[in-house]
Amino acid sequence: MGNSKLYKGSLNTIILKLLEKNDKMYGYEITQRVKELTKGELEITEGALYPALHKLESEGLLDVEVVKVDNRMRKYYKLTQKGTTETANRLAELEAFIRNMEHLVNPKWSID
Repeated sequence: MGNSKLYKGSLNTIILKLLEKNDKMYGYEITQRVKELTKGELEITEGALYPALHKLESEGLLDVEVVKVDNRMRKYYKLTQKGTTETANRLAELEAFIRNMEHLVNPKWSID
């Protein structure tokens, strides 16, 4: 995908937003949900996802719950209270960034 570099900088925010909406998710579920929401435009690899999840966990933004499913251990990720607050902050920053980019890409010129 041509714009994958643009998404890469937003991966942590994407993960936090998904967890805010879905309470708890496991890694593969996150990758599939992103693929579904972007109609296949964005595919998150395990090589990108798991380091991001581990970083968010080490920052105290995620809790991990290990559950046995079909004789396998599955890690579910969930926002901590700090993660919930940080999600709101990062989303606000991302929205401001998107607004500023929109003004730069599609300026509304006036003669004022």
